[in-house]
Amino acid sequence: MQTHFDLIVIGSGPGGYVAAIRAAQLGMQVAIVEREAAGGICLNWGCIPTKALLKSAQVWQYLQHAEDYGIQAKGAKVDFSAMIKRSRKVADTMSKGIDHLFKKNNITLLQGHGKLITAETVAVTDKKKKTTQYTARNILLATGARSRELPHVPIDGKHILGYREVLSLKQQPKSMVVMGAGAIGVEFAYFYNAIGTKVTLVEYAPSILPLEDSDISQALHRQLQKTGIDMRLSTEVTGVTTSSKGCQVALKKGEKTETISSECVLSAVGIAPNIENLGLEDVGVEVERGRVTVDEYYATNIPRIHAIGDLVPGPALAHVASAEGILCVEQLAGLNPTPLNYNNLPGCTYCQPEVASVGYTEQAAKEAGYQVKVGMFPFAASGKAHAAGHPEGMVKVIFDAEYGEWLGAHMLGAGVTELIAEVVVARQLETTGHEIIKSVHPHPTLSEAVMEAVAAAYQESVHI
Repeated sequence: MQTHFDLIVIGSGPGGYVAAIRAAQLGMQVAIVEREAAGGICLNWGCIPTKALLKSAQVWQYLQHAEDYGIQAKGAKVDFSAMIKRSRKVADTMSKGIDHLFKKNNITLLQGHGKLITAETVAVTDKKKKTTQYTARNILLATGARSRELPHVPIDGKHILGYREVLSLKQQPKSMVVMGAGAIGVEFAYFYNAIGTKVTLVEYAPSILPLEDSDISQALHRQLQKTGIDMRLSTEVTGVTTSSKGCQVALKKGEKTETISSECVLSAVGIAPNIENLGLEDVGVEVERGRVTVDEYYATNIPRIHAIGDLVPGPALAHVASAEGILCVEQLAGLNPTPLNYNNLPGCTYCQPEVASVGYTEQAAKEAGYQVKVGMFPFAASGKAHAAGHPEGMVKVIFDAEYGEWLGAHMLGAGVTELIAEVVVARQLETTGHEIIKSVHPHPTLSEAVMEAVAAAYQESVHI
């Protein structure tokens, strides 16, 4: 078996497998090391299976409101185990697709745990504890991350759950406390609440989705609260006591403390990069604040060793890892790609209504010294949104008042995760607001809301 390659990638998540395929397209002989399933956490235990569950919740909600659409649909009920089974099937199908892409691109899959021995050598230990060493001209670390655990609320897999456990429960819990109201926490809170679990969402910050624009966070808060989610903001989980009867969750807000009961607790307080047992210390790879230090092309301080994705500073998002991986290998191939613009990376949250954003929030733009023009268009003024039965939400856009630069866009509503790409492309091309206004958008569509919001920023909106 071949033991020397142009590139060895450790980790087959959305950063690693994309980098491996692009490197193979550029003529490199590539091996990729994976200790579990192809596709990594995102495909097997993150992005894809969660979206399958969220779709099940959305279908269930449509059935509950079928009469609003002139349809009688009585007798429907939630089959939780079938929802979980479908979610796992979707993930398995996509993982097999990655295996096919590896074969198509002549990429060698090395099953096992990869560890750096030198700047050119990787030891791979398989499930039978057999270790084989491989060498490469370059090594790319793409080992991703796992659920972060709070020291005083350790994940036990039974009462206190991480994302893996909550994606494979045997029975639907009657009640759940979700710790953390970032994207992961909000999505799971939405899903379990939608199918009938009593959900309490606890967030230490004063708003849910604290990184989003405040108008969007506040509007989503109102929408989720209407559905019955118990929202606890500026609140800390100080401890969890577990027993055969469930969990006693201690909360603290200011000087006030209380204890609430729940069948289980989901820990959604962020992620921890998988930097342990990689051999970083042995070869001298520099790490700062738990992340690998890299340059604009993802080279570490050790020549020939590179790192991308959740291992390095920046947003821990699948599409960011993919973009970083492509840039890294294109630079290795001598293509001299343009470094990634980290201010033009979209973020999405797939609850209902959805959230999508890119660029500066209004507050961040002002703090950066910009004089801003702000435009908003509510979906309540959209014919397509009303026809679809989802008139909630809005599109908000922010422009630099002096030069017209499109600084950011923030959206809340059904389907907005599909709309945000228009803004990403427009900002990449340095498109002006008036060019968007004069670009005819089809009617009736949700995409008209983007054009209308831009028009509102320039006092040209017709429909509000």
